[in-house]
Amino acid sequence: MSRKIYLSNTDLEEALSVYLAKLDVILPSLNKEMIPAWEARGRMTGSPIFAKISSPNHNASAMDGIMVISEHTYAASETTPVLLKEGLDFAYVNTGNIIMDPYDAVIMIEDLVEIAPGEVRIIDPASPWQHVRPIGEDIVAGEMILPENHVIKPMDIGAILSGGVKEIQVYEKVRVGIMPTGNEISDHYDNLEKGKIFDTNSWTFKAIVENHGGLAERISPVADDYDKLKAALIDLAARNHIVVVNAGSSAGTKDYAADIIADLGEVVLHGIAIKPGKPTILGIVSNKPVIGVPGYPGSAFLVFEEIVLPVIQKMQKIMVERAPKVSAILSRRVVSSLKYRDYVRVKLGKVGDELIATPLSRGAGVTMAIVKADGLMIIPKNSEGFDAGEEVKVELTSDMSVIENTLVSIGSHDLIMDLIGNIMAKKTQLISKHTRYLSSAHVGSMGGIMALKRGEAHIAPIHLLDEETGAYNRSYIARYLGEDFTLIKGVRREQGIMTLPGNPKGILSVGDLARKDVAFVNRQKGSGTRILTDYLLRKENLENKLIKGYDREMTTHMAVAAAVESGTADAGIGVYSAAKAMGLDFISIGFEDYDFAVSKANYDTELVSEFIDVLRSEELIDIMKELGGYGI
Repeated sequence: MSRKIYLSNTDLEEALSVYLAKLDVILPSLNKEMIPAWEARGRMTGSPIFAKISSPNHNASAMDGIMVISEHTYAASETTPVLLKEGLDFAYVNTGNIIMDPYDAVIMIEDLVEIAPGEVRIIDPASPWQHVRPIGEDIVAGEMILPENHVIKPMDIGAILSGGVKEIQVYEKVRVGIMPTGNEISDHYDNLEKGKIFDTNSWTFKAIVENHGGLAERISPVADDYDKLKAALIDLAARNHIVVVNAGSSAGTKDYAADIIADLGEVVLHGIAIKPGKPTILGIVSNKPVIGVPGYPGSAFLVFEEIVLPVIQKMQKIMVERAPKVSAILSRRVVSSLKYRDYVRVKLGKVGDELIATPLSRGAGVTMAIVKADGLMIIPKNSEGFDAGEEVKVELTSDMSVIENTLVSIGSHDLIMDLIGNIMAKKTQLISKHTRYLSSAHVGSMGGIMALKRGEAHIAPIHLLDEETGAYNRSYIARYLGEDFTLIKGVRREQGIMTLPGNPKGILSVGDLARKDVAFVNRQKGSGTRILTDYLLRKENLENKLIKGYDREMTTHMAVAAAVESGTADAGIGVYSAAKAMGLDFISIGFEDYDFAVSKANYDTELVSEFIDVLRSEELIDIMKELGGYGI
């Protein structure tokens, strides 16, 4: 099979418009079926629903009290109370009871004075039909309860049943066939062989389809074999309204999706000007939409949201609604290609009166950015990106109540930040009106200092060594932030050199990093660990260029540990807890102070106070003892 090129680089709106126009011509209407009304939440009505009976279907008491003949009460006043006798002038009644002839009004129980058994006194007259729910007050027999093409909400079900309707006609659910592909994809979740990747996309697609009212048929991964892929696609298309082929849409020699769709039907478009998600395929097989979705999670879920869901909703006759947008200040610069519309997941938090958007990792294969994101920032095609401090539009994927109760932390990475966030949320759910959350973005200590200075974070985790004094952090606050900022003392943590188990290269000190047989992995510029590394190299009189891998940068301690564990590096400098988590050997360099810079204006806020409480908690101390490498 020869290597392919994309057939197009079409703008998203144009691609979707062309595709949906094609589908307009070929898509049959969904069949209709009868289902019990109480099972109809989220379904689309297939015909108007009319009430069979009125609600209420009788004149009913709206109160607990007595039903009376209103004429017998007209003379009642404070000066001339009226006495009423049970059986002659009134009968006791409860809410919802039938109002029987000859009674035509209800007096509330609290407006009565009982004189003797079966005899009451009133001082206010009753008007005809007061506190009585007349027949059909809510629903009249024959009235339309719901129109056709209406998505049934929970409250609608009550109205349908109140109208005496037990079964209703709805459109069948859209059936979506989901076909993961690739020799490297595995759904044997008990064990992952080297070179294999768990099939996670297809299960997520299934959940999204079902969350939007469809039925999903997910099959096990199909190997990169032309005939097997073709047979699986024919099979799925026969049973479903839509087929999603995951992976195999790019331009590699094993990417067969476009050829198979063309063989069986038509490729409408291959290649959309979005990033991630460029190699998307929009096809038609057996008069059914077949969409080739890229394999990387970042690309896959974006294309599913932007392309697959609109097709599902078109079949369901539902208008596509975009999530609301908000304005936010970008916390760091984001660059973009001019050729594509670029989608960037962001974490949001409110600092003062400003909503702050912190970009998350942008790789197409990054799943956690999707999990952690509060919104989606779109960089238009032909734009080079946005600068730090620029106002941007963000499409929300989280609720604003969550965002407004989020402590924004921008700075150095440590495993305990996620743990603190978890304890914060759990603790405040029990004792506060609002659950408090922690948003932790990892840009290095100096990046955190700068974010704090620009007013883009509540706190900045830092571990910055002053080479002259050997002390941590305070001199940097004085130098870069000034007297309006202070330090929350955090934890002591152990830094060292991480190596493979058994330390096969015999690395014993920083000096060994300059050996020609040692590959190193570094932290990013501005991080406290990078500053520490440079300090240690200078102490050994070692030039950076002597270190193989010095320019290879990771943004977290866990990423450094993963690079060493995978064998792509022999050594990296990081914290003990990361080395322990990845099962690595560790050569200690010493302990450092991992603290939190904060503005004095934010120090007494509820969010920061909750953070400090967790920092002091026995629960966190116990967790750090278990992790190892921390001093309190």
